[in-house]
Amino acid sequence: MESRQEKIAEVESERKDRHSGDEAGGYSGQTHELSAIVSRARQSRWPAVPMEEAYKSIEAVLKEIDPCFKYEPVVALQPGQILAEKITAPADVPTCCKSIKDGYAVLFADGAGDREVIGSSTAGAPFTGSMTNGQCVRVSTGAVVPDCADAVVQVEDTEIVKHDNKEELVIKIKKAPSRIGQDIRKPGDDMRKGDLLFDVGCILSAGEIGVINEIGLKAVAVYRRPKVCVMSTGNELVESMAEEIPPGCIRDSNRPQLLALFKSLGFKPIDAGIAPDRRSDLVVAIKNAFGYASVLVTSGGVSMGEHDLLKDVLENDLGLKIHFGRVWMKPGMPATFATGVIGAELRCVFALPGNPVSSWACAHLFAAPLLRHLAGHLKIYNSRIYVKLADGVKLGERPEYKRAWLQMPDRMTGEMQDEFWKTRQETGQLQKKEQFELLPIAHITGGQLSSRLASTIGANVLLELPQKSDGLAQLERGEIVQAFVIAPI
Repeated sequence: MESRQEKIAEVESERKDRHSGDEAGGYSGQTHELSAIVSRARQSRWPAVPMEEAYKSIEAVLKEIDPCFKYEPVVALQPGQILAEKITAPADVPTCCKSIKDGYAVLFADGAGDREVIGSSTAGAPFTGSMTNGQCVRVSTGAVVPDCADAVVQVEDTEIVKHDNKEELVIKIKKAPSRIGQDIRKPGDDMRKGDLLFDVGCILSAGEIGVINEIGLKAVAVYRRPKVCVMSTGNELVESMAEEIPPGCIRDSNRPQLLALFKSLGFKPIDAGIAPDRRSDLVVAIKNAFGYASVLVTSGGVSMGEHDLLKDVLENDLGLKIHFGRVWMKPGMPATFATGVIGAELRCVFALPGNPVSSWACAHLFAAPLLRHLAGHLKIYNSRIYVKLADGVKLGERPEYKRAWLQMPDRMTGEMQDEFWKTRQETGQLQKKEQFELLPIAHITGGQLSSRLASTIGANVLLELPQKSDGLAQLERGEIVQAFVIAPI
């Protein structure tokens, strides 16, 4: 069996080999290897920036990245895709007069009375003859109205006068049309040639896809769904499907939850696996991930532990610029954002904390906005709404994003939300519940430790709570706060 002294010597030799290039300029600064634990930093060199500054850093990078688009055949369009071009009507819709009702095409001047039925116009089989006074043509909904007719009388306002057991020969108009053009769709009533139908950034749904097919386009420009690699780091991690867990190890939940999150948001997540807490392995794993996507989201390895190497790896081994290494928030203070050119392409890394709730919250708040930009979204940030607290809550030393679910009132109009926003802006004060009884009620999802992943279950908002101050240590039940919407309400 290898002696303790031999093991120590082996570890030290491995460390020296791994960092032999340090003095030559390949790496500078303290390492977080186990053998150097006594010399590790006791304070992070990364200032904890406010959320506003973190967002400004991300937005500055977005100016350097343009979303990519492709031409998609109309038959392959999917809900959630985003248009990369304006779409205008290539022709009037409808192109000719169409009947709005099942009934009879008539001459308005004839008024009520008997009419000879001289033919029919059905969808796909228009009437091609001519019609004079005292005559009519039976029409179906959506069928072409004969050029000579100027009104349609619905079948409910008629009765049969004469027939031959197969066809109507004479019908009686019981109620005269009230105006010329009654129950007729004229050319261009739905849309005129040249009308702007959809602008760049329009998110396709069933309605938009239907209209694009209606006007006969063959292909349209849509933004590509961005790819994002998701990687977990940590010596303690095993695959979630592992049947046996070694002592001191845990199943990896971060990677599966982030893969699911990004997929639910319409992106293309790629599983980049688990990387151990070794500098050389992290470098290889990150470079491999960049072979599949230009955006990488990692979890773990960014705090102050002896194995938290990721920031050093990003900055010193890969040459990336760290825009922020900590954010003044809870959960997720060690969240890191770095960019740089690797392989002639700009790469973005969100290195998120290892605590599962921290990585989940930071993915919503930081990674998702960048990916939405790459997907072509015009609005990249989560919607904010006002809610009232179901229970009182103590404030912490940092601004906090608590998980909560909403109980919706019977009615709450957009005008009420607008009124609330105006009042909040004018007064600068939190409003009491008596003034806005119809706001949604936010219920916090139990214990809010960043390790308690169950606190994300059922959460559809993140409550945006201020840090405590001398004059404000807690918020009472019924107080009004802002919330980020992260799931359907």
